[in-house]
Amino acid sequence: MPSSHARLLDRRALVTGGSRGIGRAVVERFAAEGATVAINYASHEKEARKALEAARAASRDAGHGEKPHLIARADLSDLQAVEAMLKAVVEALGRLDIVVNNAGIQQELPGDSPDPKGLEHVLGVNLVGAVHCSQLAIRHFLSREGGGVIINTSSVHQIIPKPGFLGYSLSKGGLANLTRTLALEFADRGIRVNAVAPGAILTDMNDSWRNDPKQRAAVERHIPMGRAGTPEEVATVFAFLASEDASYITGQTIFACGGLTLYGDFKQNWST
Repeated sequence: MPSSHARLLDRRALVTGGSRGIGRAVVERFAAEGATVAINYASHEKEARKALEAARAASRDAGHGEKPHLIARADLSDLQAVEAMLKAVVEALGRLDIVVNNAGIQQELPGDSPDPKGLEHVLGVNLVGAVHCSQLAIRHFLSREGGGVIINTSSVHQIIPKPGFLGYSLSKGGLANLTRTLALEFADRGIRVNAVAPGAILTDMNDSWRNDPKQRAAVERHIPMGRAGTPEEVATVFAFLASEDASYITGQTIFACGGLTLYGDFKQNWST
């Protein structure tokens, strides 16, 4: 991914859930902009190694030479596993400057069907894992000069309800307040915390419709821009927030959603 930018030159970043989808696009974009990236994964080692090779290629293609990118396995819902991962990454890279809490899963959970294990699993990965990574990253940022950046991958569903997916909706709503709370607590200590909230993006999480022309058209009909987004488009927002171009931005969520949060069904004035 050639890039004329080098906004993240010599920065060290950790991207959770970096082996696929938006996470992988962020990994490649960060590498193209000069960062060295640790790619977290939970179970898809083969995909993580592909992302690692893609990061190396992105660094070379952008003229940054060989970078010591690495992969780091951890179950983010397990605090001890996250502690071990952060320690290993810091030892390998020397420090961390940017943490992207991107790991996320989605599974059905109707509002009238209690499923404690399912709820715990979704919240554990999407929200609790982000809390673990954020708290440990902040501890590291405060231990040396320079501050740091945290970016959370939220969703339009932090404000748009998603019936039938209660755990997912709860996790994204929680990420919104995690972002704002940590941003306020550490704004005067050189730490910026923001979030990116994608809409309908062409990733494997959306396989139920992205490869089906009829289903995809049904989804895109609700998007004011008339099309789904790509992971690469979303990754540019992460790169901006991670860079000094966003030095005066904290506690914000940027919605990369093609206007989905504008409630496009109201474009026609059916309600007076």
